[in-house]
Amino acid sequence: MLTESKSTDSFCEYYAKWITVYKKGAIRKVTMDKYLMTQKWLVRLIPTLRVCDMNRIAYQQLLNDYAEFHELQTTMDFHHQLKGAILDAVDEGLIERDPTRKAIIKGKPPVAKKNKYLNQFELHTLLTSLNLKDKVNWDYFILLVAKTGMRFSEALALTPKDFDFAHQTLFISKTWDYKRKGGFQPTKNKSSVRKKQIDWQTVIQFSELVKHLPEDKPIFVNSAVYNSTVNGILSRHCKACNIPVISVHGLRHTHASLLLFTGVSIASVARRLGHSSMTTTQKTYLHIIQELENKDIDLVMRSLSGLS
Repeated sequence: MLTESKSTDSFCEYYAKWITVYKKGAIRKVTMDKYLMTQKWLVRLIPTLRVCDMNRIAYQQLLNDYAEFHELQTTMDFHHQLKGAILDAVDEGLIERDPTRKAIIKGKPPVAKKNKYLNQFELHTLLTSLNLKDKVNWDYFILLVAKTGMRFSEALALTPKDFDFAHQTLFISKTWDYKRKGGFQPTKNKSSVRKKQIDWQTVIQFSELVKHLPEDKPIFVNSAVYNSTVNGILSRHCKACNIPVISVHGLRHTHASLLLFTGVSIASVARRLGHSSMTTTQKTYLHIIQELENKDIDLVMRSLSGLS
């Protein structure tokens, strides 16, 4: 299909073909939706720009126009989704030189963000407030995500068979398609397939909880599940405890943040979260890493001053 493309075609058309050839069926639906959204923005911002006219100035103007509506990180994602298609067009001789070279990424000032994570005292307050009954409920779900840092869809897909209580491990190998019709589906990436160590308290709690449940059926799913439902329950707990209100995904950030503050290496945290690379972990928790570096500087200075 791409061999039929001409340098005089509109870039919008070329990009649409490129998505179909290289991305369709190769990436998850949620990622594909982002590429399709990028395609819609191209139609809005450069509907008539030809492939051969995609030079550095045209590309920088495209990024600038997009940045008027989006924050820096979103503009960076837009840039990365375009770059692969543009470099392929360069390889095919449709574009003379790489127009993405030395591109400057801009963006709107970030809006004030809600608290993404709790500190250790706040998390302890939350967990002690949970109503952990004899049967499965969403409070157990909140507990498990806080203790493991799993993604929402990973926790929904857990079955009793995924627990190895004898070795205190939890095997994450699938996710639950809660946004559509339900059912198991692959993890976000290969690195997301992993074994997690769990503490002995969690072993005791869940060994009793899942004892009589079907081995291959999800523990927490018996009908349609909505992210908003669990977030609502978590929000009520946070308000009752007089702590910052966070989302279920915020529990994942809390888990990672506490590990980093405790001194766990970035590499170990990345593996535990199922990130495809440490770069993702570093970008996500840059503010915490910078705080830790400041503490390290103090330690270094104290050590050096003690040598005199």
